[in-house]
Amino acid sequence: MTETTNNPRPLGRVLRASTASFTAGCRTLEEEMPIFGSLVQAERSDGSAAYGLIYDVRVDDDPFVRQLIAAGDLSEEYVQDQRQRRQVPVEVNVLVVGGRDRAGQVYQHLPPQPPATLSWVTICTAQQVRQFGQRLDWLAAVLGAADAPADELAAAALRQAAAAQGDPSAARRYLEQAGRELARLLSREPARLNGILQRMR
Repeated sequence: MTETTNNPRPLGRVLRASTASFTAGCRTLEEEMPIFGSLVQAERSDGSAAYGLIYDVRVDDDPFVRQLIAAGDLSEEYVQDQRQRRQVPVEVNVLVVGGRDRAGQVYQHLPPQPPATLSWVTICTAQQVRQFGQRLDWLAAVLGAADAPADELAAAALRQAAAAQGDPSAARRYLEQAGRELARLLSREPARLNGILQRMR
């Protein structure tokens, strides 16, 4: 859910979007592959943004890669060159969990409009993650997501949000607070609650 630098790192651009989710396309090196559970933002031209969590990364093949594989043995240098020059973008699916209005106020409900196609998508900094994660209203949206692996996503996002808190004691307090909120939301689903708590460790 976090990026360690002080500036948001560009991820890619919006390919398609709805109110509840969007897909970004990026051309990325293997070591820079987007991380499951990361908090990202899709900017709008008016200064507002949609915030969301990466829940799936899809690396489709393209016709040229198929031809290369059929051609036989490839050097490592050639493989790396083709990974950097993909003809088909890596697709990153994002579950929308909140946004930022034109005045810079962060909220944790669905934005009034989806991001436009070709809007920049950036990975949020640790500071942005801390600001967004001060409240845990977003957890309900994640737990109710039908198209995402909800329990795994909640645990991954909480681990990354805890890591963004700055020190181990603050991270521990954050996870304890999150555990209490999960217990409230999943009071009738103890097995599910226990599974998420195990994954948060």
